[in-house]
Amino acid sequence: MNTSSSEIKALVKEKYGQIAEQSYEQNASSCCGASCGCSTVDNALMAENYTDVKGYHAEADLGLGCGLPTQFAHIKPGNTVIDLGSGAGNDCFVARAATGATGKVIGVDMTEKMISKARANAEKLGYNNVEFRLGEIENLPVSDNTANVVVSNCVMNLVPDKTRAFAETFRVLKPGGHFSISDIVLRGNLPDGLRKSAEMYAGCVSGAIQHEAYLDAIRKAGFENIQVQKDKVIHIPDEILKDYLSDEEILSYHTSSVGIHSITVYAEKPATGKEATACCEPGCCN
Repeated sequence: MNTSSSEIKALVKEKYGQIAEQSYEQNASSCCGASCGCSTVDNALMAENYTDVKGYHAEADLGLGCGLPTQFAHIKPGNTVIDLGSGAGNDCFVARAATGATGKVIGVDMTEKMISKARANAEKLGYNNVEFRLGEIENLPVSDNTANVVVSNCVMNLVPDKTRAFAETFRVLKPGGHFSISDIVLRGNLPDGLRKSAEMYAGCVSGAIQHEAYLDAIRKAGFENIQVQKDKVIHIPDEILKDYLSDEEILSYHTSSVGIHSITVYAEKPATGKEATACCEPGCCN
């Protein structure tokens, strides 16, 4: 069944609106955060532990990520950071700890209830340099050349037009800026019996694309120095697999290279103008 982009967005907004009203424990107990008929698939299979990360704020953690992009983002004091799909603000507050009071953090999310929750969290923390804007990743409410760094955590797989999303990421980054994005990708064709189950992962993996296609979308947007900073296999327990695959298929799945992966990808927007020529001006390289 083909689903239109507008239908996908409506479904995501509805689901994440429900998630915004739940606790971390409630969200972690079901595959999609909000109840979606697939509670046998635990979101903890993907989530990373933030509790020892500087800037972590428990009330902003809804347990929906699949990586720690801020850990790899090389955020410096004074940087402007944009978080795509900022949810309740978890990665924004971690980024704020790195960029400090002299920097700025902008979270963008398309779900009104998430924006409200994130703003409330920022107010409790007294952060006046963290703001949250309602908008879509494919049409970011941010001016050109704004950010030094862009981060995102398990959100691009929910975006119907990934080519457009990475083009927008490129637009809002300053020349010489970079991103670090954690997301879900696929390697190989999942067994037919598992495909329906996989589609029920956080948002649920139905929007995930092949690993190489994902990197190709980044290249097409104009990014350079693309690096996979972390590649983590999402191990699905046999007690879940047996509901969808035969014993023979489970053995074949475990011994093949086919699977669901959480990756963290880094890429840079080429420096232009002054940034690109800074080392080539008269006397600079003497």
